Amino acid sequence: MNVETLRENAIQIFYAGIAAANPYEAVKKHFVLNENVSKIHIIAFGKAACAMATAAQEIIPATLLGDAIAVTNYENQIALENVEVIGASHPLPDLAGFNAAKRIAQMAKNAKSGELVLVLISGGGSALCPYPVDAITLEEKITTTNLLLACGATIREINCVRKHLSQLKGGNLAKLIAPAKCHALILSDVLGDDLSVIASGTTVPDESTFADAVMILKAKNVWNDAPQSVRLYLEQAILETPKIIENTTHVLVGSNAMSVEAAVKVAQSLGYEVIRYDYPLCGEARDVAEDFVVAAQRALKNRSGRFAFITGGETTVTLRGNGKGGRNQEMALAFAIAAKKYELTGEWTFLSGGTDGIDGVSPAAGGVVDNNTLQHMKNAGVDFIALLENNDSYTALKSSNNLLMTGATGTNVADLQILLIQIETNS
Repeated sequence: MNVETLRENAIQIFYAGIAAANPYEAVKKHFVLNENVSKIHIIAFGKAACAMATAAQEIIPATLLGDAIAVTNYENQIALENVEVIGASHPLPDLAGFNAAKRIAQMAKNAKSGELVLVLISGGGSALCPYPVDAITLEEKITTTNLLLACGATIREINCVRKHLSQLKGGNLAKLIAPAKCHALILSDVLGDDLSVIASGTTVPDESTFADAVMILKAKNVWNDAPQSVRLYLEQAILETPKIIENTTHVLVGSNAMSVEAAVKVAQSLGYEVIRYDYPLCGEARDVAEDFVVAAQRALKNRSGRFAFITGGETTVTLRGNGKGGRNQEMALAFAIAAKKYELTGEWTFLSGGTDGIDGVSPAAGGVVDNNTLQHMKNAGVDFIALLENNDSYTALKSSNNLLMTGATGTNVADLQILLIQIETNS
């Protein structure tokens, strides 16, 4: 089996993981209309908002359907009949998202007793619907988010801070919906599927506190860089996020773990012996990549055959330079470098990709590297070590034709990592 076949198989397995997180099918499968309500309003936000809203509309009788809004990233924005669709920016918020969040808040407040608000939540919802507290401007909240993204903060840490600067997050949306009923269908992009973390838990009670948010900013050494208004608000705020929310129900309709399982099944159908690698994958992308290489080398010592190491998760990147890329591209480039360093056995292909099709601030979903990647970069006159140090994995992978380009997928359940290895003889 040649490297090109391995690459094709890896991409096929990756798409199987994406298909398992199809938001339209997820809503169709999990939304059962058995509520005795006078009207149903739809509030959808996240990268899968349009697909989820479409499925919900097809289930809800026209006589019951009330107002409907879908807020998604610009790449996934499509026109929908009877749905107010608003495009906004991700991962950094923008004014369009701010105005959309205000519209959502108004819809929530207008819902009446005896009505149901169906909230359809998917990854990216936090950034797409920014509604800062009155004491903080949108620009100041963007600055704070940017600081956390650049210092390698986890999604849980970022969302904790966001919750305490928001009028929707941390259960506040459900609070606005009352006294109407709230039912949320949630497509998880968070490892462990903690509903209070996904899209910053707009309909879920929040256990974190203002003190936690302050501690995170200080622990990440960005407290002094945060806007003064943010620091003052976090230190002086009195009214905590909701700790108990009544009249609200939730259903998890898709997750990274479900996508990993789908990827495993396809790899097995292609004839690979599957090895489930360290799940969920997290940590600094370049360090995780090196650990992955070492683990694979150890696991395959004195073995032959076709092997698939499959996992998923969400790594982080601490910015050291000013290059272009994302955590998946950085992991792919670092993997290729580590594979050369440790002389990884056999013919191999490694794929790391975001299920949303967008990795960092780039048009790529991630990277697909193999035995030949570094030589192709050398032939192109690229210093891949220097580019990695400058967080410029996009330029490096583009030079060797190793970018994973899917376009926006319409869903988001974090990342998938797939390593395929063919070993002809025992080593």
